[in-house]
Amino acid sequence: MYYIVYPLLYLFSLLPFFILYAISDLIAFLLHSVFKYRRDVVAGNLKIAFPEKTEAERNKIARKFYQYFTDTFIESIKCISISKTALQKRNNGSYDLINGLLDKGYNINVLGGHQFNWEYGSLLYSLHIKIPITAVYMPISNKVINKIFYDIRTRYGSVFISAADFKTKVDEVTNKQYMLALAADQNPGDPRYAYWINFFGRPTPFVTGPEKGAIKNNAAVVFVNFKKIKRGYYHFEPVLLAENTAGYQEGELTCLYRDALENSIKNDPANYLWSHRRFKFEWKEGDGTILG
Repeated sequence: MYYIVYPLLYLFSLLPFFILYAISDLIAFLLHSVFKYRRDVVAGNLKIAFPEKTEAERNKIARKFYQYFTDTFIESIKCISISKTALQKRNNGSYDLINGLLDKGYNINVLGGHQFNWEYGSLLYSLHIKIPITAVYMPISNKVINKIFYDIRTRYGSVFISAADFKTKVDEVTNKQYMLALAADQNPGDPRYAYWINFFGRPTPFVTGPEKGAIKNNAAVVFVNFKKIKRGYYHFEPVLLAENTAGYQEGELTCLYRDALENSIKNDPANYLWSHRRFKFEWKEGDGTILG
């Protein structure tokens, strides 16, 4: 099946951007207005995150989110055939911070959120960082699509390890200098063992692994801010959250990450995966202390 689907997607990826974005507009309209794909989830998330906005303002953000969402899907397929030149024409970033930390001998945990377009960002940084990037990812349930995206993501030398395999491979990753990229806003498997931290004013469980791994290895922690300049063009800006992390207390690094992610989302509220149920867990007695 892979050898049937891949050539079809490759041919699709050769279409010019103006046609691809016309298709994206149609899909966004269908998802939002016809199939109403997770529209209640999106609306609920936005009401929690932006209670000060009117319903009309939140609806405008939601419609824009669906465009961003479908654009990202289309752009990800475009990554099958996009050249290095075209990739770098449409995307730019700053690399001195991360490469400078590597020159100092630091290991680095790069923490991102589910902002658009993470596929472009991953490829771009693979071209400019001095060592191969290791990323932890959640496999796509469809094995054919998962392999296609795995091939896209690793085309410039990045190493992608599934979340299920990471526990057995973490020592292999950390026994040499490393840069580890993590989406640190994943929902925890069991919120009882998470850090409960206020996110947009609501107690929300955050996974503990990114913080604990950084402290254990005294890794520098960097947040990457995703900014959509215009349709199809992105800027990625790393921000240093902490350099020497070994002495940080429980929850401190995660709070720094939370602050950076919130600020980034507030700058462009549509640029976040609002169809993801980030607020699905509710804090209750016995879930632990709310750390910040």
